[in-house]
Amino acid sequence: MFIGKNPIHIESNADIAELVLMPGDPLRAKYIADNFLEDAKLVTNIRNMSGYTGTYKGKKVTVMAHGMGMPSASIYVFELIHFFHVKKIIRIGTCGAVSPKIEVGDVILTKSIYSESNFAYTYNNYIGNVVEATETLNKTILKTAQELNLNIHYGMTTTMDVFGPYIDFERVLNRIPHEYEILGEEMEGFGVCHVANTMNIEATTLMTASDSKFSEKVLTPEERQTKLNDMIKLGLESIIK
Repeated sequence: MFIGKNPIHIESNADIAELVLMPGDPLRAKYIADNFLEDAKLVTNIRNMSGYTGTYKGKKVTVMAHGMGMPSASIYVFELIHFFHVKKIIRIGTCGAVSPKIEVGDVILTKSIYSESNFAYTYNNYIGNVVEATETLNKTILKTAQELNLNIHYGMTTTMDVFGPYIDFERVLNRIPHEYEILGEEMEGFGVCHVANTMNIEATTLMTASDSKFSEKVLTPEERQTKLNDMIKLGLESIIK
């Protein structure tokens, strides 16, 4: 296996904190750095995949974008852990609600993630369809949500290899075992948590429902970037504990 001495997709001299929030969108990373961190600095920008490091309530935090899909996200998760010794990762992003319990704008915390992708098999011969988020980190987030008076949903989500709204994703959902209650679907969480689990660090996924199969309401791109403040604050408050 070839890894090399230096990361390929993150600046080798980047000042990366042990605590990392990971949105998919580089513009969302900038938004978080500008609006939530103190003394934030751009520390890496290879391929315009931005990473910023600053402080939140005195604790050093990095916000690192990971792009779309498991192949992209897994690259950054691996390099953060292997080269920069990151200890905790919270992926923050959007998802499509696939349960009537979830309304557009609601926040979901992933307990476990189902995927029919071959990602994990290719990565390290893992043949299961379910990976778990870190329980201790999730407990911290649930407790923090109570302290912030935020109502969040906690349960199973699914990660797809394709963008759900562009396919007949009911066909995919119907293949998921019926004993699994899926709250939301997205494209990265399974890969993020699988790589983190394999490398023995804490990781989970927080998502805001940007659309729902049960509603015609859809968050605009501008709302996706700016109306996720509750989720962002919850992620930051939790990761520093």
